[in-house]
Amino acid sequence: QVQLVESGGGLVQPGGSLRLSCAASGSIFSINTMAWYRQAPGKQREWVATVTSGGTTNYANSVKGRFTISRDNAKNTAYLQMNSLKPEDTAVYYCNANVLRDRYSPPHNSWGQGTQVTVSS
Repeated sequence: QVQLVESGGGLVQPGGSLRLSCAASGSIFSINTMAWYRQAPGKQREWVATVTSGGTTNYANSVKGRFTISRDNAKNTAYLQMNSLKPEDTAVYYCNANVLRDRYSPPHNSWGQGTQVTVSS
């Protein structure tokens, strides 16, 4: 069993910053990619950013230049630094990890419970 726990969400004014964290624990041999998704009220969940085990990053166009994803492999933790926040960034942010639980099993996708980010004046 793998658990992902997000933290760092909250209420911030437009133009402000927040840093989200996602800590993975449990039966982990290694983690391939870690990613952030978000879901706004009444909308489908959308991909935000991904970081590979080697540190390669990719971003959705809507957050490129404002958000930075990173990870600490020793801590099995991913981060999302969010700057220049806009009201349209308001959503529940979910962490995703592609986890190998041992060297023999196929990778497994795990999700966190989500953390609310609200951008409002």
